[in-house]
Amino acid sequence: MAAAIFAAITTLQKSPVTSQSRSPQIHSLDPTNLSFSGGLRLPKLTIKTKIKSKSRRGGGCMGTKMADSAAERYATALAEVATSNGTLDATAADVEKLDKLFSDVSVLKFFTSPIVSLDRKRDLIDDITSSGILQTHVCNFLNVLIERKRIDLIREIVKEFEIAYNKLTETEMAIVSSVVKLERQQLAQIAKQVQRLTGARNVRIKTAIDESLVAGFTIRYGNAQSKLIDLSVKKQLEDIAAEIEIGEISSPVS
Repeated sequence: MAAAIFAAITTLQKSPVTSQSRSPQIHSLDPTNLSFSGGLRLPKLTIKTKIKSKSRRGGGCMGTKMADSAAERYATALAEVATSNGTLDATAADVEKLDKLFSDVSVLKFFTSPIVSLDRKRDLIDDITSSGILQTHVCNFLNVLIERKRIDLIREIVKEFEIAYNKLTETEMAIVSSVVKLERQQLAQIAKQVQRLTGARNVRIKTAIDESLVAGFTIRYGNAQSKLIDLSVKKQLEDIAAEIEIGEISSPVS
């Protein structure tokens, strides 16, 4: 288990963060009273949060709503600390690393396991801190989650932090899917187009590989990536097929 975790950490050291941001102007965010900016050992940590009666998201069971609310509060707290110490962009990059790290099932199981002692989990966080992969306050944040038994929310916290970051920096997130990896210049042109369409101050690009597109690419942006620009060959083929089908239906029967 430990070997798998260290392998994931080593991969993180070698893998660049693919998203892009440009000189954001930072605005204040309502703080949550959560402190993790000093020392790694926080056995007497106290967290004060307001319990929200409703989640921002509709639907789902009460348990899901409470989990979403907790993830939002932790993410907001991390964004507030990063804003106050002037490391918001660097912290956003660290959060993306956390997303990659905890996407490894063995890593998540290690930190959420009730069998693994708190000291073993802390020791591994200390090792991560010593490696310099993550900033100290981000490692401290992980310790808070571990000690509060909230590390299982890490993937949800990542999503909520992204939302908070985008609001703070007036950033539009665009997800670009393609069959092959696009060149940096191509991504820059896509970012400019998304900025023109949305009027956003900044644009961040996330890339994904989707072999079903055949060729070309798609761009998702807007609230929850609800808007789609489809420039894929797959879409062109579907449009051609639809036109042929409509033509066959409208043609008179001889």
